[in-house]
Parts: sequence; structure tokens; C-alpha cells
Amino acid sequence: MRLRWLSVRDYRNIAHLELTLDEGVNVVSGGNAEGKTNFLESIWMLTGAKSFRTARDAELIRRGQTCARLDAVFYAEQREKKLSLEIDAEGRRISLGGAPFKRAAAFAGCFCCVCFSPDDLFLVSGAPAERRRFLDTALCQIYPSYLQNIRRLARQVAQKNALLKSYEITPNAALLLDAYNEQLAQYGGQIMEHRRKFIAELAPIAAKNYSEISHDAEVLQLNYQLCANATTANALAEKLESVKNAELRAGFCLAGPHREDLEIKLDDQPARVFGSQGQQRSCVLAMKLAEASVVGSLFGEHPVLLLDDVLSELDDERQTYL
Repeated sequence: MRLRWLSVRDYRNIAHLELTLDEGVNVVSGGNAEGKTNFLESIWMLTGAKSFRTARDAELIRRGQTCARLDAVFYAEQREKKLSLEIDAEGRRISLGGAPFKRAAAFAGCFCCVCFSPDDLFLVSGAPAERRRFLDTALCQIYPSYLQNIRRLARQVAQKNALLKSYEITPNAALLLDAYNEQLAQYGGQIMEHRRKFIAELAPIAAKNYSEISHDAEVLQLNYQLCANATTANALAEKLESVKNAELRAGFCLAGPHREDLEIKLDDQPARVFGSQGQQRSCVLAMKLAEASVVGSLFGEHPVLLLDDVLSELDDERQTYL
């Protein structure tokens, strides 16, 4: 997959930019606050995902303007495709070849991209939510149904939490709780199985990448910390049943894919605790490059790879490798 041409208008601090890109590596350089990261972010937005810097689309529109627009020409599946994205107060509008998409889930996988930014260090040092976000972002591009299941899961968890907080005063609360758990098990089992398969493919490639980046200085290990005994709806249903009383006492949901984690280790030690800034950055790079390889093997062509400020915090040998 190759991005050939891009037009950016009224996006963050970019009034208008039109650029034809080479087929190989393209390097963007400039001073601070000139819009380099904004430019990379605009390419990422073509995936249909949320920004990796903000959850508010209103922040993406240039000050004083009412709409931001991105147009692109890219090559995928052995043919040229045209993509447009408009962002305004009413939301986003995406079209491929002039045909609009009504739902974001339908667009997933049309334009695939893997992005590394300085904030991705939180993938190693941050909370489990950061690592779940990494998995979910990758899997939403691979499996359109995954995005639907993640949204359904989020709704079920929110509804279940509301019920647990008002359980004693809610009519038929026990029946409602069983219904929520049944739905959580259904959607959660599918999410867990997708995560398991992805990590099984990702882990050995990431370990190899890290070995090459670090010149065999350490061994990278990725372990999926499941919320149940297996990645099936039945296993998750059993887990939800086993924690039911604890959830009633706590007043919120204690088990499910939204509580899982991806353990990242260097030489059997948690990279979050014992890894230096350079080692943690190398972990993220190894994982992002592995993600690109996995996506490429599934789609038959590598995704667009965006690297923002990729060399900082790395020693000379690791910079030379990259």
C-alpha cells in the first residue's frame, strides 16, 4: 500500500498543503511547531480512526475555519484509489472513489497505516488501557467486525456498571445482570480470540525486531494476560459468573476484555519498571514494525508506516539500524 498524493486543507495549523510522495521513504524535516506531526497525523486520519493526539475532532480544524478536508490518492490491491475526508462540527464524512461510507466500521481496512509517535512510549510505561488501545487500533484495521464488537462491548460494560451501582433499587436486576453478562460473553469472546491470534503472530516478529535493533542486548517477550481461562464465550461466561458477587459488592464490572493487559518484558523483567527510555522506545518500535509485518501478511501488502521523531532517546547503534 502506497500513498501517492495528499492534499490537506485547514487542518490544525496547515492552511493548504498539496504533496506528491515518492514510492520509497519520504522524510519530512523542519523547525519546531511548523506542522510536521500535524502532517503525519492527517495521513493517519485517512484510516478512519481517531487521532492519536486528541479525542476531539474540533481540535483538528484550523482556527477560524469551519471544516477541515483531506484528499488522497493511494495504491492498494493493484489499483489506484481516491479517498476524501471532511471534518466539521457535525462529524466526519468519508468517501472512497466518490462513494460515501455511512459507518466508520465499513471503512475499516480500506487504507491501512501504522504510526509511531513519541507518546507511544506510554505503550510500555503507561496503564493497561494504553496496551489495549494498541491492540484495538491494529485489529480494527484488520477486522471490520472487531470495531463493532468493541463498541458493543463498551455499551454493555457501561450499562452493566450502571446496573451494579443501582442494583438494589432496580426491578428485575438479577435478570438484567444475566442478560448483560450473556452479551458480554458473546462479544468479549470474539474480541479475545482476535487478540490472541494477533499477539501470537506479533510476538515472535517483535522479538526478532528488538533483537536486531538492540544487537541481541536483551530479549523482548510479549504475553497476553487473559481475563478468562480461554478465549471463548463459554470461558468468559464462567469467569463473569464467578465474580458476580464481588461485582455486586464493588459496584462495577471486574472481568472482561476491558480489563486485560499485554505484558511487555525484557529478559523476563517488566520493561515498564526496568527498561530505560531507549529500551522502552526500542520495544515500541519493534512492536510497531511487527504490527506492519502482520498487517502486510494478512492483506498481501504492507501498510503505510509513519514514524514521528523516531531517533530520539536511541543510542548510535540503534539509530544506525533504523
